[in-house]
Amino acid sequence: MAKQFEELNPPIRTLMGPGPSNVHPRVLRALSAPCIGHLDPDFLRIMDETQELLRFVFQTSNRFTIPVSGTGSAAMETCFVNIVEPGDRVVIGVNGVFGTRMVDNARRLGAEVVPVEAPWGEPISEKKMEGSLKHGPVKIVAVVHAETSTGVRQPLEEVERMAHRAGALFLVDTVTSLGGTEVRVDDWGIDAVYSGTQKCLSCPPGLAPLSFGSRALQVLDSRKHPVPSWYLDMGMVKKYWGSERVYHHTAPINMIYGIRESLRIIYEEGLEARFQRHFDNHLALVEGLEALGLQMHVAEGLRLPMLNTVRVPAGVDDFKIRKALLDQFQIEIGGGLGVLQGKVWRVGLMGHSSTPENVIYFLGALGALLKANGAAKDAGAGVSVATEHYGVSR
Repeated sequence: MAKQFEELNPPIRTLMGPGPSNVHPRVLRALSAPCIGHLDPDFLRIMDETQELLRFVFQTSNRFTIPVSGTGSAAMETCFVNIVEPGDRVVIGVNGVFGTRMVDNARRLGAEVVPVEAPWGEPISEKKMEGSLKHGPVKIVAVVHAETSTGVRQPLEEVERMAHRAGALFLVDTVTSLGGTEVRVDDWGIDAVYSGTQKCLSCPPGLAPLSFGSRALQVLDSRKHPVPSWYLDMGMVKKYWGSERVYHHTAPINMIYGIRESLRIIYEEGLEARFQRHFDNHLALVEGLEALGLQMHVAEGLRLPMLNTVRVPAGVDDFKIRKALLDQFQIEIGGGLGVLQGKVWRVGLMGHSSTPENVIYFLGALGALLKANGAAKDAGAGVSVATEHYGVSR
């Protein structure tokens, strides 16, 4: 007898890991709208609106601001393959997994890479960054704004000044920060920036917002060699997203419906209100975790509001707790990566998942599991403190 394949029925989870986040029902409805052609006049209008909304969230006037067809890693690669040529000197801040991935991208393109390293849990030192720029011309200075593997927020404004004094382009990864905290592309002088849809934008993974300023476009247009990736060659792709509408590849039509709706939700909420919501829920979570006797991995003032790293208590099995959260409470959180594997939990409060209800639910579930494992005296301490926080703040 032939194998039977059941109708798709994935479980309903509370997504509080490093991504994806829960998707707003409005975005799910948009994804299911009728598919039309990628050169249909109605779809071209949707593309224009999507670009306009992306400029709003990136806080930029850059004309070339699009969602790349692919995940956030595709946009990272897009930036490097379009700007870097063999022999270029590239300075990259490395304080977690995603800075390491930047280094790998640049080296594969034949660049001379200068990593500027910091411990996983700290930002890149401005003094070390400045020192790395003193030994010859630099094509790019690249940093991760919100390091997803550690929960560190990298200050950008002084790094931007250093990069431009050195005559370099300033490239920033905002995969985790975009839509959850300030990303001011124009005010911060960012030349090339990329993100992803599945974190604070609360759209399923599959597109990667990207924006090139005039300096980045000039570098692209004056390349000595062809862009080594045909699919990610923005010299061709920009002609499809621009007024020419030159066919390049079949756009992921329904995914663009989805990101347009997710951006529309952000537009309706307003950036300041959205950033305040993420920060307020972050504060309640941290207060609740500390009430349970837990310690945050990143120093106050450098923590991300949407990605919280908390140290696993001594004697507690990291995986056992995460598995119990998933199996018993349908809550997903992330474990540590690289040197932090088994040492931290990564708790996301991103986009549609960043709610007081999720903070309270998670703290209650974690408190119960910690007490059952002998790692907390009062299982309800986190909930009590977070509830008090919301009562005061409202």
